[in-house]
Amino acid sequence: MSKLTEYRERQNLTQEELSKKSGISVRTIQRVESGIDPKGFTLKALAKALNIDETNLIKQKPPITESGQKWVKIINLSSLVVVFIPVLNFAFPLIIALSKKQLNTLTKQIITIQILWTLLWLTIFLIGNVINLGALGRDIGIAIMVILVLANAFIILRNSAELNKNNQLFYSPKFNII
Repeated sequence: MSKLTEYRERQNLTQEELSKKSGISVRTIQRVESGIDPKGFTLKALAKALNIDETNLIKQKPPITESGQKWVKIINLSSLVVVFIPVLNFAFPLIIALSKKQLNTLTKQIITIQILWTLLWLTIFLIGNVINLGALGRDIGIAIMVILVLANAFIILRNSAELNKNNQLFYSPKFNII
C-alpha cells in the first residue's frame, strides 16, 4: 500500500474527494498510489490537502547494506586502475556492478561520471586531431590529455574519501546515463 493511500484512507477520503480537495486529477492520484513518487506541484498539493509534510509522501530509498557499501567503494576505485584508458574507465566498473548485482543509485552515478569523462576526453582528442597545429598543438593536446587523466583521478579519489566518510559521492551528477 502506498503512503498516499494510507494517508487518504486515514482521513476517510475517496480518490475523487482527494482530487477535489487538492486540485489534482484522479488519474494522477491513481498513479501516485500505484507507486510513482509525486513531484513538484502534485507533491505540494497532495501534502497540503492531507495536511501532512511533503516528505511523508515520498518513498524512502532502502539504505545500502554494508556489503553493498564495500562494492560501491570497489566500483569507484576500479575506475582508477584504468583511468588512462578512456573506454575502460566506465566499462570496468560497469562490468563489476552488473556481475555483483550492485547497480544502485551510487554506482550509476559513478559510472555516469566516467561516461561523461570519456565523452569529454574523446571530444577533445578528436578536436585536437582535426585541428592540426603542428608540433606545438600536439604538445598542448598531450598536456590537456594528461590534465584530464589527473582530474579524473582526483574525482575518483575525492569521491572515495567521501564514500568512506559519509557513504555518498562528493562529485555526483543529478542524473544517470544508465
